[in-house]
Amino acid sequence: MTPAIEPAVQRFLEAKRALGRTYRSEERELRLLVRFLEQRGVTALDQITPTLLEDFLASRPRPHPRSFNHLRGVVGSLLDWAVGQQLLAASPLRTRRRRATAERIPFVFDTDQARRLLQAAASLPDRSMAPQRGATYRTIFALCYGLGLRAGEACGLRRGDVDLDRGLLVVRGGKFGKSRLVPFGPRIGELLAEQVARRAATGPALEAGAPLFSFDGRRCVHPGTASQAFHHLVATLDLPVADGVAPPRLHDLRHSFAVGRLLRWYRDGADPATRLHQLSTFLGHVDPASTAVYLRMTPALLDAANRRFEDFARPAWEEVAP
Repeated sequence: MTPAIEPAVQRFLEAKRALGRTYRSEERELRLLVRFLEQRGVTALDQITPTLLEDFLASRPRPHPRSFNHLRGVVGSLLDWAVGQQLLAASPLRTRRRRATAERIPFVFDTDQARRLLQAAASLPDRSMAPQRGATYRTIFALCYGLGLRAGEACGLRRGDVDLDRGLLVVRGGKFGKSRLVPFGPRIGELLAEQVARRAATGPALEAGAPLFSFDGRRCVHPGTASQAFHHLVATLDLPVADGVAPPRLHDLRHSFAVGRLLRWYRDGADPATRLHQLSTFLGHVDPASTAVYLRMTPALLDAANRRFEDFARPAWEEVAP
């Protein structure tokens, strides 16, 4: 007897989570698929047809290729898993991925632009529902730019995740549910110590599980709220955005950290290729290929790479020169 769709989806989710994946958004999308099929009287895996899958994908408007491809990929992963488990003879998915005609080029903050952003954040006035708003956002943005944290990772930090004595952060719940240790230097340490002191001054001594960044003392600052504050500040800074580059977004601070680290390796004479795995580990990526997405070629990187090549090739040029 062909397995029912609902139990198969549950088994698939359990298999993914056993590998450390959170799969929350993917679960919502698969639940939509199950509901869509049930409304059409389809409850067994072998009843799914290519036409039904095309209709489902068409019923979820995704104007951007990346968003559409993600939805298609989730559905495809479920069906491929079912084939691997011998629940299906073959995947009925025939819909092709959409080609991204224009890839987004992220905005890379230089040191001066990042400094202006942090200064603007620090000057944000308090609100009745958001005390110490400026200092809170300044520290969050500094962690994203100075340590390459994702917005959700920075906002979700707890008091027990900060070891000021050893200069270490425990970053929990990163992508794929992984946690990692992130060392920090004196400047970031000062910001974190100030944030700990501010939170402790609002009430009793902070417990290890208390949010490091909170406006009500109970809940962490939401990454979406931090993103809204970021966009408000960026609009006041009048940052120059080159042709073909997308407007700045909060995640670009993490991208800027990665590009800045690579640039410093070039300028210090280090070999970036041999150190890319270190950056990958620091950022919490599974492999260096994921990190490579952040390393877009900026004018500064291009200039550093050209200088490196000139230094490498100069002996050969001098040898053949007339």
